[in-house]
Amino acid sequence: MIPIEVENRIAKYFFHTYLPDDVMSKIEDKLLSTCKWVKEEDLDYDELARMAIEIMDRQLENKRLR
Repeated sequence: MIPIEVENRIAKYFFHTYLPDDVMSKIEDKLLSTCKWVKEEDLDYDELARMAIEIMDRQLENKRLR
């Protein structure tokens, strides 16, 4: 099993290297608008990840990454 810290570093690298700017902006807009009204300890991280994945799936459908 890959340690969670390694997975997080890989995900950050992918986000900043391969994710198109417009897709990253959509994810940031959605997550920031959701998170700014909720205390950090009350955030549902699974739900936030699901929202980001849905945006990526929709935006990257039929597109190739570098």
